Amino acid sequence: MKLEVIATNLYDALVAENAGADRLELVTGIMEGGLTPGPGMIRKVVGLMSIPVHVMVRPHSQSFVYDQYDLLTMREDIAFIKECGAAGIVLGTLTPDRTVDTEALEMLLKEADGLNVTFHRAFDEIDDQLGALRTLSAYPQINRILTSGGPRPAPESTDRIQALVEASAGTGIRILAGYGLTVPGLSEFVQKTGVPEVHFGSALRAEGNYLLPLDSERVKAAAQTVNSIAKSAG
Repeated sequence: MKLEVIATNLYDALVAENAGADRLELVTGIMEGGLTPGPGMIRKVVGLMSIPVHVMVRPHSQSFVYDQYDLLTMREDIAFIKECGAAGIVLGTLTPDRTVDTEALEMLLKEADGLNVTFHRAFDEIDDQLGALRTLSAYPQINRILTSGGPRPAPESTDRIQALVEASAGTGIRILAGYGLTVPGLSEFVQKTGVPEVHFGSALRAEGNYLLPLDSERVKAAAQTVNSIAKSAG
């Protein structure tokens, strides 16, 4: 079991690492679903963390459909993220009819050689998620999918997430469940779905508010729960 926590600045990153997070997803524009952070923040967070940092690569919040200019920007961002020594990137590319845009994806993956790649919650706009999983499993660089199982919060989509976990077996892709998770309900959720990794945002922030900093005690509680689940499974 792994706990991934969203960090929006250096303070968040330090709190998350010190409180027991296993990995960071570094973003800005959290209220817009996460955008690519600035170069100063990327370099500083990656340089100071001992846990893996995965950086969001998303140039705008208009959609997950990207034109040639967006892709040029994203390739430059990936090159910089790689140069800084980040462990991975988080991205997602869709066609106008809400399937995986493999042409755009392949262009970005060429730049991302050597990085872990998470396909983010653009996945939750896809109707045929099992088909999309098969498509993504053809790319060895993609080693996880962040999903809530569709447009609803993850705890309301346990059957779909369980199906994705089962379908991902042997593909090299891990299902990272996020959106709507809470620490009190985490053990039951993991038991129902079998997910190997969980992703937290607002639930670990002060007052459960996206615009407030991470709360160290909430992160500790999540980390302790994840460790407890891992020990009981082992």
